[in-house]
Amino acid sequence: MKEIPLQKMPVLFVGHGSPMNAIEHNAFTEALSGLGARLPKPKAVCVISAHWVTPGSRVLASDHPRTIHDFYGFPQPLYEVQYPAPGAAAEAHKLAGNPEISPALTEDNQWGLDHGAWSVLRHLYPKADVPAFQLSLDERRSFQQHLELGREIHSLRERGVLILGSGNIVHNLRRIDWNHPHGAYDWAVEFDAKVKSAVEAHDASALTQPQKWGDALLATAHPTVEHYLPLLYCMGSTDEKDAVSYPYEGFDFGSISMRAILFAPQLND
Repeated sequence: MKEIPLQKMPVLFVGHGSPMNAIEHNAFTEALSGLGARLPKPKAVCVISAHWVTPGSRVLASDHPRTIHDFYGFPQPLYEVQYPAPGAAAEAHKLAGNPEISPALTEDNQWGLDHGAWSVLRHLYPKADVPAFQLSLDERRSFQQHLELGREIHSLRERGVLILGSGNIVHNLRRIDWNHPHGAYDWAVEFDAKVKSAVEAHDASALTQPQKWGDALLATAHPTVEHYLPLLYCMGSTDEKDAVSYPYEGFDFGSISMRAILFAPQLND
């Protein structure tokens, strides 16, 4: 029997925001649920989360990844959530053994699905029936090198794997304004807009040099950069043939951009 070719999968970046989004029903989580229903169902999901930072790049090869509750001070029901999606060890093995990726990825069986992954996945795929694995953020890589690794994993899309970056385009917890749950500082709006413009122009180079928008602006939008880096993997694994859309746009508490970006193959691709 002739094998049916897999559909090329889109790439999705999600600003995941507070862990409470995992259990809350709001405009953001409703947008994710609707998106999961509309997108073609993937063979697996490769998540690049802001919450797995390692020396060297690692890929989760567990058959049954655990649900990691990597936060503190939240209501007990959040700690009781389990997301028992199966792993995607075969895809992890292929990435780790890919000679085009240098330095090579290291397989990891100790990590699991952190909240950057499962807080999003449980809205996209509430039945936990899509295999999921994670790729870590190598703390030693430059912005450009993170982008290049995104390019090196783009073949996942041809194998029916959805690449999901989970972070935030603006993320400054030190400047949270609890009095304005859906407001935004001027600098947050500015940084978010510059990223949006670069994405729409498919200008990956600009995204690898956000300091050119101003060192102070970058430092304010991202006191640490781990929530920005997943976007570079998404950009690296896309090209100008992908149509760009925004399943969700908005800000939380002044200093967190909740923008989601979908890069989808066009019908004539």
